[in-house]
Amino acid sequence: MRADRHLVLFARAPMRGAVKTRLAADIGKDGALAFYRRTLHDVLWRLGRDPRWQTWLAVTPDSAARDAALWPPVDRVRRVGQGQGDLGARMARPFRALPPGPVVIVGSDIPDVSPDHIRDAFGALGRNDMVFGPAADGGYWLVGARRTPMVPHGLFTNIRWSTGHALSDTLAGLPKSFRVAMLGELDDIDDGAAWEKWRTKRRS
Repeated sequence: MRADRHLVLFARAPMRGAVKTRLAADIGKDGALAFYRRTLHDVLWRLGRDPRWQTWLAVTPDSAARDAALWPPVDRVRRVGQGQGDLGARMARPFRALPPGPVVIVGSDIPDVSPDHIRDAFGALGRNDMVFGPAADGGYWLVGARRTPMVPHGLFTNIRWSTGHALSDTLAGLPKSFRVAMLGELDDIDDGAAWEKWRTKRRS
């Protein structure tokens, strides 16, 4: 096992009305919950069993980390709370707190993410300081750091999350000396249009 590589999967406790709220507005709370549970199960199953990295399931609220019944039972996955603060503060925490080694963070609502994507991200960190997986909407579905040098303090502050500026804002906060790699585009499923597009692609 490559215990010096850390994959962090960000997840929200799969409860009705608490996940995928924009998607729920289009397809209903039950439909959004069913999609989220299935995607969380599939992504954690695909990525969490891979011995090339240690997988951490970083969950919110923190209390949900202690409730095993909420989460897919995948061996070797360690559950931790995301901690307090906005998304930027919670994303910064694994880069500071985890044991030495490169860290890659990915969302739990990216149904097409595969172990090959994670392998490529860690591979890119062999030659670069950070790696991003851009999304078509201007955000990103993956961010990783070699952590030598450390990620700058405050990197994920002043980010216009859930807008087309999230990636550009984050890149603007990087030191000019940092080498950055980009993976291919993937999309999270945030609303009904994205959900329908993804379902059509699956059927084709």
